[in-house]
Amino acid sequence: MTATLMALFRPPEGGDDALATFRRRYLAEHLPLVRRTPGLRSIHVARVSESWGRSDLCLVTRMVFDDRATLDAGLVSEAMRAAARNLREIAPGLSTLIVVEPDDEMEPGPDLEPAA
Repeated sequence: MTATLMALFRPPEGGDDALATFRRRYLAEHLPLVRRTPGLRSIHVARVSESWGRSDLCLVTRMVFDDRATLDAGLVSEAMRAAARNLREIAPGLSTLIVVEPDDEMEPGPDLEPAA
């Protein structure tokens, strides 16, 4: 069963210029460090283009691992420690990290098909 590390980012203070700098550094500096994490199956970065409810998020990154043990090993790896140091430099206080895993009880069953 896969395990996913989600990084949720709020925009930095300073408007569009500060956001552009953050995005440039995230792409050029941070993502190459994250990609070296052992056991990382895939990484997906998305810009938050719209939200409903209270949200000030601007960027979401999804990092997928084969299972929780692989994710946990990746979290303590030197590659992830280097990525964490970089993140504290380029986005201090702007991120929330969460681990999400499938919840079999919440999956639609055959009697509850998703809407077309």
